[in-house]
Amino acid sequence: MLKLDHLTVIAPSLGEGAAHVRDCLDIDVPFGTRHLYMGTHNHRLQLGGRVYLEIVALDPAGTAPARARWFGLDNAAKVRADWEAGRRLRGWVANTANIEALIAARGAIFGEAVPLPTGDPSFAFAIPVDGSLPLDGGAPSVIDHKDDPTSMEEIPDLGARLRSFTLAHPDPDAIAALYRTLAIDRPPVLVPGSELRYSAEIETAAGPKTLT
Repeated sequence: MLKLDHLTVIAPSLGEGAAHVRDCLDIDVPFGTRHLYMGTHNHRLQLGGRVYLEIVALDPAGTAPARARWFGLDNAAKVRADWEAGRRLRGWVANTANIEALIAARGAIFGEAVPLPTGDPSFAFAIPVDGSLPLDGGAPSVIDHKDDPTSMEEIPDLGARLRSFTLAHPDPDAIAALYRTLAIDRPPVLVPGSELRYSAEIETAAGPKTLT
């Protein structure tokens, strides 16, 4: 089974990502961490129910890894094009207790299991060889916490709560069938759309807001 772990805003820069979320939610999401093993960094915010929001971007001070980065972040032109098209809440991450079995069955979609951090791994993340999002984001990226789940105490809780999560997709029936096959818990609600586009309804101290 796969379970919703976190939502991802994939930004051309961390500043742009934080500003977009501020515009949508009226919340300043605090800085999270630098991923020295991926050359990326993030901001994070709890959304309730052991789910959180991640704003992730290339770290200009980071070192490029020996393989493609996650979340398609090596393809700066595509990240920027999606951003300018308003596709900013760009995907999500699901967790599994057996990433090896998932890759054996669905490696063509999810890529390969990459142990991280390099040299002293504590989790594994599925990344396609070219670093792209699985099915251009129609399928989740997948993490295996290796019995050490993300500590929510390390992620700021500013009262935001995820109320609904929706994916508009040109072929929602095919994506729904994949989600059923993967036995995904708490997947996005699927609706028809001319292009892949996510939105999330989030309750905040100022009332309900929409993140796109």
